Amino acid sequence: MSLNLDPILLARIQFAFTISFHIIFPAFTIGLASWLAVVEWRLLKTGNRIYEEIYRMWVKIFAVAFGMGVVSGVVMSYQFGTNWSVFSDRVGNVIGPLLGFEVMTAFFLEASFLGIMLFGWNRVSPKMHFASTLIVAFGTLLSAFWILSANSWMQTPQGFTVGDDGRLFPADWIQIIFNPSFPYRFVHMILAAYLTTACVVGGIGAYYLWHSRHVKHARIMFGMAMLMAVFVAPLQPVVGDLHGLNTLEHQPAKVAAMEGLWETERGAPLKLFGWPDQEEERTEYALEIPKLSSLILTHDLDGEVRGLKEWPKDERPPVAWVFWSFRVMVGIGMLMVITGIIAAVLFWRKKLFDTRWFQYWCMALTPSGFVAVLAGWFVTEIGRQPYIVYNVIRTAESVSPVVGPNVALSLLAFIIAYTLIFGAGTYYILRLIQEGPGTREKDYGAHGMEKPPLITDLVSEQRGENV
Repeated sequence: MSLNLDPILLARIQFAFTISFHIIFPAFTIGLASWLAVVEWRLLKTGNRIYEEIYRMWVKIFAVAFGMGVVSGVVMSYQFGTNWSVFSDRVGNVIGPLLGFEVMTAFFLEASFLGIMLFGWNRVSPKMHFASTLIVAFGTLLSAFWILSANSWMQTPQGFTVGDDGRLFPADWIQIIFNPSFPYRFVHMILAAYLTTACVVGGIGAYYLWHSRHVKHARIMFGMAMLMAVFVAPLQPVVGDLHGLNTLEHQPAKVAAMEGLWETERGAPLKLFGWPDQEEERTEYALEIPKLSSLILTHDLDGEVRGLKEWPKDERPPVAWVFWSFRVMVGIGMLMVITGIIAAVLFWRKKLFDTRWFQYWCMALTPSGFVAVLAGWFVTEIGRQPYIVYNVIRTAESVSPVVGPNVALSLLAFIIAYTLIFGAGTYYILRLIQEGPGTREKDYGAHGMEKPPLITDLVSEQRGENV
């Protein structure tokens, strides 16, 4: 008895699995690097050593998350050759240089100066150490720039020509890099990264306050996180709306799936909840608000919104996945906005650090940023289907000529390896959080050395020579 394993579906699942693991680490490190720069700036500004202790704790967490992000990202690049060789062959002339620019610029900056962030205390000047932190923070933003440019080009491709052999060639790099969806996706993702970090830092700060541990450090962490929620969380829906309007222009089928709309309508209702039935071509059990979808998408109560029936069945994305992922993302975003409003009110009442229920609320929201980021990427990637390069190359045309059992075996290996490796990394991060800040380390580590020994000194000591 042989199993009928679809290699296309398995290859998609494998890439979805690996990228879902990968994306949570850059989403965290982008925001964390920028926040560490602010913390060190406050240290230089005030001379308060509490900021140093906070920095030393979180920079170790940053290093672990950065390492796991690099490892998971390398695995994805290998899959371009193993499972998606046809895709790599056809679009490599466009995508390859963008990924190469990311490595040659952003990754080299991050990897080079991370060492100074970790081990440069009292080895370089405070200003040089701060400069290193700024460079790493800039490197994370630059990395996001190139990666999101490549992804956005796959969503809204421009600036290329198609050769006789079906390969795509760059014709205008400005159009490729700054494709129509890139500015909106870049800003939306960076804000999401900042809010993800704010949720984590705020949740950990609330945890310390809840248990009356590291109170001075916790007040700073919690206060800075809430400040981010107050000002950035309300900005994200505005950027998201602009991103949605851009998507409506260039990928209307994705928007129809997000809204669960099947018929083209004027004054289309907003379906808050429901279950899209792709076979029956309707959204069952829908809870609707009349005309609100038209108002949001067209800024007109009677504006026309295209339904999914405008496209052939084989050109529609998996509607239920897109529909529900979008609602998870938006729902968490609204919770973040509410958190910012509550934080502002409590601060005005001078109760921000003493309200127990709000501390519990923030602890519960600690992983929410990661969930929202994953949901957003599900909307982006699943909503693009059945195309891998929108309206140019179908996903089914891009898979390597491999058999299903081989893909299934590698998928199982990835699941086991990722569970062990990233489980260990996550456990170590949780241990660092449990220990908390405030434990001053010696300048050269935790081994009691006042200065690093030279290798010649160690050799002489082993020989019994006078040193």
